[in-house]
Amino acid sequence: MAGFEIRSRILVKDIMTSPVITVREDSRADEAARLMRDNNIGCVIVSTADEKPIGIITERDLITRVVAEDIQPSKVTAREIMSTPLITIDADKTISEAAKEMNRHNIRRLAVMYKGRLVGIISSKDILAVTPELIEIIQEKAKISASEEIEESPPLAGYCDNCGSWSDNLREADGVYLCEDCYAERMRAEH
Repeated sequence: MAGFEIRSRILVKDIMTSPVITVREDSRADEAARLMRDNNIGCVIVSTADEKPIGIITERDLITRVVAEDIQPSKVTAREIMSTPLITIDADKTISEAAKEMNRHNIRRLAVMYKGRLVGIISSKDILAVTPELIEIIQEKAKISASEEIEESPPLAGYCDNCGSWSDNLREADGVYLCEDCYAERMRAEH
């Protein structure tokens, strides 16, 4: 069962996308858009000259802060249109914790950090991709737990519904509780 517990705890580092595509804060918006297009991604992380992540530019940021404002993409920097602060999560957190963090901040992506360094990005789409397997794991765990409960249930003590004698080991058959002798007799009669 210990192996099952490990398998059912999927960590952020297990499903994150790495390496992360980044853009410098002084880069232009059109450069960020080209990086997204060329890498088929929906966001880029904005970093300082010393590679410290400080923000994120998403497709939505480009639409609401550049296109909708009729600003020429080559005339605006990444720093001017990025969403900040950059919301991060540790690589060793569970995907459940990541989902809660996304929900709390009403965002779809988290930058993944390990020992203070940017190592990946995780999106709500990444979490949704593994959800069917998690549901199967939970269902299987429930089946295992149910069968263990049945196997481990102590014998029932009480009066036999057929002969009325006391038994420390009643057995259920078709909704009737029988002592061992009456149960054995019923089984013989049925076969």
